Amino acid sequence: MIITPKLIIDQLTAGIPMPAQTVDRLKPGSPQMEVRGIVTAFSASQHVIEQALALGANFIITHEGVYFSHQDHQEWLEHDSVYRQKANLIANAGLGIYRFHDGLHRSKPDGIMEGLLHELEWQSYVTEHRTEVSILTIPVMEAEAVAAYVKRKLHIPYVRIAGKLSVSCARVGILVGYRGSGAAAIPLYEQDNLDLIIAGEGPEWETPEYVRDAARQGNNKALIMLGHAESETPGMKLLAERLSAAYPGLPVHFIKDQPVFQVV
Repeated sequence: MIITPKLIIDQLTAGIPMPAQTVDRLKPGSPQMEVRGIVTAFSASQHVIEQALALGANFIITHEGVYFSHQDHQEWLEHDSVYRQKANLIANAGLGIYRFHDGLHRSKPDGIMEGLLHELEWQSYVTEHRTEVSILTIPVMEAEAVAAYVKRKLHIPYVRIAGKLSVSCARVGILVGYRGSGAAAIPLYEQDNLDLIIAGEGPEWETPEYVRDAARQGNNKALIMLGHAESETPGMKLLAERLSAAYPGLPVHFIKDQPVFQVV
């Protein structure tokens, strides 16, 4: 049986209620092309595309957009040399690229959250999965120790932490991607009696400033920001493992990019 993008996409999205306006789409590529190999990645970066071609894969499943915007608008980039070189590489290689964003977040539990918890080996500590946050009760440790643990398990060079480093943490809320905004994160501290929130990213003048004020008032709360990619990449790694099990005769590769930022 020939494995096609349509077959894979249909299986990935089966039973998932998709929004009317979704960013999940196969572009470029034909739904009926023969898939010779799959690569999953957080984003279809230049590095990921080059590695996929080197591996002989012609189907990339990416979580974020190819061209630097959530809605994947390209008109504003038409005369940009970086865009043109990347677009030409993709077109000439005959790649199919499927963005799996909304569907993965709408699976139950959230597939990206599931990947992060799996990588941290914290699945057994979950007390509740919600749409945008998972609530955990972990063995008590100081915030600084949690940060060190997270760095080690995720193999990332740094995280950012706000609040008192020595605060004891047991009640933890985790929000992946761009869910660390004030409106999403701040109410959780009191409503769910959280000691610590671990998030991907969010406006720096919202939740971090709240945690700063809380610490000044003697209300010990902490916040760890992983970075957007750092919080969501494990979900794409877990997806590769599941695709490999579902299609044992098809090469499936997960590609982890280098951190986009360097600390100097």
